[in-house]
Amino acid sequence: MEDLKQRKRNLLMFPLGTIGRDMVYCLVTNFLLTYIMFTKGLTAAQLAAVTAIMVIARVFDALNDPIMGNIIEGTRSKWGKFKPWLVIGILLTSVVVTMVFSTNLKGWDFIILFGIFYFTFSIAYTMHDISYWGLIPALGSDAAARDQFTSKATLCAGIGGTLASILIPMFTTGSMTIGGSANKAYAVIALVICILAPLFLCFTIFGVKEHRETPKQKGEGTGLKKIIQTVKANDQLRWIAVIFLIQQIGNGLVVGGLGSTYIYFTFGYDGGLYSIFTTVGMSATAFLMIFYPTISKKIKRKPLMTMMAVISVIGYVLMILSRFVPAGLAFWVLVIGYMLSNFGQYCYYLVMMISIINTVEYNEYKTGHRDEAIIASVRPFFTKMSSALIVVITSASYMLFGVTDITNRISDLESAAANGSITEAVKLSSIEAVMSSVQTGQTTGLLICMTILPCVLMLISYFLYQKRYTLDEDEYDRICKELEAK
Repeated sequence: MEDLKQRKRNLLMFPLGTIGRDMVYCLVTNFLLTYIMFTKGLTAAQLAAVTAIMVIARVFDALNDPIMGNIIEGTRSKWGKFKPWLVIGILLTSVVVTMVFSTNLKGWDFIILFGIFYFTFSIAYTMHDISYWGLIPALGSDAAARDQFTSKATLCAGIGGTLASILIPMFTTGSMTIGGSANKAYAVIALVICILAPLFLCFTIFGVKEHRETPKQKGEGTGLKKIIQTVKANDQLRWIAVIFLIQQIGNGLVVGGLGSTYIYFTFGYDGGLYSIFTTVGMSATAFLMIFYPTISKKIKRKPLMTMMAVISVIGYVLMILSRFVPAGLAFWVLVIGYMLSNFGQYCYYLVMMISIINTVEYNEYKTGHRDEAIIASVRPFFTKMSSALIVVITSASYMLFGVTDITNRISDLESAAANGSITEAVKLSSIEAVMSSVQTGQTTGLLICMTILPCVLMLISYFLYQKRYTLDEDEYDRICKELEAK
């Protein structure tokens, strides 16, 4: 009875903790480059420097993930191995994010600050991200429990990310901008989000009870050799990691900056439009967040992925067709297309999340060790590797299609409004004049990068999963039964 009561408590408290974390993640991952482009007036060299910093930091962070997972795995305290890193990581993350969105520095002075910030943020976020997701195997080992914790946590993560995706553009771009300029608006929003993040994580820190492992025996190493051995011995972990990386690159291109820039260039400098785009686009995923456990009981993962591939392809086709329909319908065709494509891509994400977690039992079956935190570090490792490549593709697209020529002119106007040189009304009318100079080739190029490329990458990940990932529902159940018998 006590175990059932605690499990229900865990199912409530664990997911709530990630709402604020994912608001921070959305702010930094989806809007940091947009914030810089539209407020800092970058030269080509400075944009290249920002890109290099983000890529190097994310690659470093990705390489640091297994090491952090290893450190967590070896942590022994009266609060467990996960919670101390949840606390340290979220507090440090909140401090550095608030600082970078509040600075008035520009030019190379900002680039230097940005470099320090980004490496610090990468380390801090890794601490609590790996700790958070690493808790799932410690909260339940059967497939039903995994589905419940994963789906509820991704539901709350989606709530946090969706709230941030709606509110950030709405109050930083256009007539509803807080303080009359994007500079002031981002500072206020970053502060609010960075206060909420630690508060939400308190639900997990104080409300969740994990199943503690028996302390490691003397001689049982947790060094770099152990990390390499874990990955090397687990062929299913290796394959799902590669598949996840490919899918995540395509999945993140729209929200990584290309989507907002395309909408501003095509339909006007109005954050409300992008809020509608993301709200409707992500609304379909709420269905999956809530009902995925039920769906997974009726449809196995591989057939489900086939269905989702068809839905996503239809969505991407509609997004492309939005260029050829009457102006009054173009925006809504684009939005519906994104909703369908995102529905399929998000289902892929859920499937791969569970597929990664299920390799814990596979690892125990093959080696005798669960190594939960090390395996849990694989998802954020490849998420960050994919985000590094997304930055490269996005920045290259901006340079290739001359986006910075437009954004630098907007940045000058935002700065003038921030220091009171011009009124908000003058700023908005001047930005409208700037937008009228955007060429068809620029918007078409951006649309191609956010539709065809993600679709191709999704299909590659689909075929690899069908062929190479063999740890399906039947095989996983067989392995769990053998482990129980032992």
